[in-house]
Amino acid sequence: MSGCILTVAQQKGGSGKTTLAAHLAVALAKKSGEPVAILDVDPQGSLGTWYEAREDRLGHEQTGLEFRTASGWGARREARSLARSHGYVVIDTPPKTDTDAKPAIDAADFVIVPIQPTPVDLWATSQTIGLAEREDTPAILVLNRVPPRAALTGEMENAIAEYGYDTLKTRLGNRTVFASAMGKGAAVTEEAPSSKASHEVGLLIEELVGRIG
Repeated sequence: MSGCILTVAQQKGGSGKTTLAAHLAVALAKKSGEPVAILDVDPQGSLGTWYEAREDRLGHEQTGLEFRTASGWGARREARSLARSHGYVVIDTPPKTDTDAKPAIDAADFVIVPIQPTPVDLWATSQTIGLAEREDTPAILVLNRVPPRAALTGEMENAIAEYGYDTLKTRLGNRTVFASAMGKGAAVTEEAPSSKASHEVGLLIEELVGRIG
């Protein structure tokens, strides 16, 4: 039985896509107890840089994850190969390019779409949702980098609801601890387990796993 392939995609840059992918992988590995693989198809290689920092800190055998890279249509083949031996495969995709994102979305069981609560991000998200629909892959939105006590957030939640997009209730705040943890090849659940950010990630994973099974 193949594992679940989750492709993190967003046409707009700066959405926190790589940070979300890394945190999903770490949290899913801990929660499920199954092997988890991460696949970087973004030419920028940010997820690979994070994984290298993780190897340096923990050692090659102690990262808790398997890491691969792929490009173009090779991403679909690599993802499906990894799914045969892993409970979850988390794919990080590049922004602003259908060519590289399409095979990763086609291979996925679910597309996870991080979205900051701004009108510009919502406009870009419609492109990502459209790409997922064309590949017949269900998409789930995650409100990310949410500022505290911002009136715009409520307005954007209403706008997202009007579009009818499937959105997780759990939101991830705009917290500096995410960036500091990523710089060390870690997740906030490891670097700052008692932080609000870690609590948010825990709730997100509970809700996501409940949704996708």
